Amino acid sequence: MRHITDDERRARLARRHAVAPWSRVGDAEAATRAMTVLHSTEPATVYLSCWARVDGLAVADVDRALHVERTLVKQLAMRRTLFVFPRDLLAAAWGSASARVAEAELKRMAKDVEKAGIAADGARWVHEARAAILAELATRPDGLTAVEVRGLLPDVAVRFDVTAGSVWNHGRVLTHLGLTADLVRGTNTQHWRLSRPRWTLMSDWLGSPEAPLSLEEGYAEIVRRWLRTFGPGTEADLVWWLGGTKGAVRSALASVEAVEVSLDGGGTGWVLPDDAEPEPAADPWAALLPVLDPTVMGWKERAWYLGDHGPDLFDRNGNAGTTAWVDGRVVGAWVQDDGGVVSVHLLEPVPAAARAALDAEAARLTTWLDGVRVGTVYPSPAMKAARAAD
Repeated sequence: MRHITDDERRARLARRHAVAPWSRVGDAEAATRAMTVLHSTEPATVYLSCWARVDGLAVADVDRALHVERTLVKQLAMRRTLFVFPRDLLAAAWGSASARVAEAELKRMAKDVEKAGIAADGARWVHEARAAILAELATRPDGLTAVEVRGLLPDVAVRFDVTAGSVWNHGRVLTHLGLTADLVRGTNTQHWRLSRPRWTLMSDWLGSPEAPLSLEEGYAEIVRRWLRTFGPGTEADLVWWLGGTKGAVRSALASVEAVEVSLDGGGTGWVLPDDAEPEPAADPWAALLPVLDPTVMGWKERAWYLGDHGPDLFDRNGNAGTTAWVDGRVVGAWVQDDGGVVSVHLLEPVPAAARAALDAEAARLTTWLDGVRVGTVYPSPAMKAARAAD
């Protein structure tokens, strides 16, 4: 069995994730493909993840890919998380990860509707609400915002308490329609840092979208791309990232004929059969990545790139804040001051050359943002401490 050391994993990360300055790619589509998918829970992450991987990127370049050419598409999928997918990977998600989440979400919605006394048959009510929204959108190829849907369909847009502090609204029905590929988050009506999409029929947005793959085929294709980006990864990594079962992961690994490798620390990882050759050492590099960047969130077992810094870099729910990277390891976080200037705050000492490279990236990001301040609902302890110190 071939052994892949942590140093080699870091070299693979540098090249495959396009995060080292010398490994950057040419456009937003290539940056997304490099990562399999991009996190989109916070809309700014998509733009900043692309900025980190593409020289000369403009906001308009990402807008073009998302809203004009539609080569990149937002889709709720693994772990009930919103991602940006390359268009040709959507069918795999629709038949596997998105379908799994849709089934579970329908059961939860039906239960909530019944518990609130809205309808005796919660599943039927949800399906009727879905049908009403689809009928309204059938003659609106440009889509509707959630606020517009609420005004047009008051019977669907009921509000009631689900639990303490949690209120039902019709956004859950829209989300479910997105999971089943009936609707898509189309044109964003707000600044790129914010999200208020025009919900649009998938058929209007993509023309003639492909049919969903089968469950097994869908998981296999997603796992194939994940291994190309993140391999070697462990079974635990994949179960967590995919939001699937061990059975689904093992079946997918068998389908792609993944090869076992040993890892530092005694673990077992997996790579694609044509990806087991030794990785050359990587030249020094530094990078700044945004909240929830896929490089930070790609694995469950993260000690080989986080060291002991995990508690400082993730909130209590496992959401990653901003990160500063040197040679495949996270060494700190970055924040902006009131004027929008980006600064790096280290969690450990780094060589002078690495510090200079991080400062250069901070200056590059400050220039690119041009005074725009990017907020987050997921500040890490390291980010909070940095802001308090500024």
